[in-house]
Amino acid sequence: MKNLFTWKYWFTVNPEPLTALAFKVLIAIIVLLLIAAVITAILKKRGGLYRGALKRMYNLSAVNFIIGLIILFFNYENVPFFASRMWLGFWILEIIIWKLFIIKNLRAIPKRKKELEAAKELKKYLP
Repeated sequence: MKNLFTWKYWFTVNPEPLTALAFKVLIAIIVLLLIAAVITAILKKRGGLYRGALKRMYNLSAVNFIIGLIILFFNYENVPFFASRMWLGFWILEIIIWKLFIIKNLRAIPKRKKELEAAKELKKYLP
């Protein structure tokens, strides 16, 4: 765990291979991303107020599933530069930033819902 916070661990060009536990965790994350992509692909077809957020979640899970497969391949084959831990760090950072934008979008949904209800209320009095 001490090595986790050193520059050498994250930015070495020729890293040591992933441990068996880390490899299984990476596979589990990839499987979860695949399941999330399938579920959100089914749910986004329904439409409604959450359709935009579901599209963003689908894009997040589908793109990161593919990126995860690429990272897993390079770590399995132990390709020197592309198996570097910095790619895992960048990948995790990218997922966190992408999720923050999705959460920001989800927080705006109640406001849009109130606006739609107000417009619907106003529309019933107009000819």
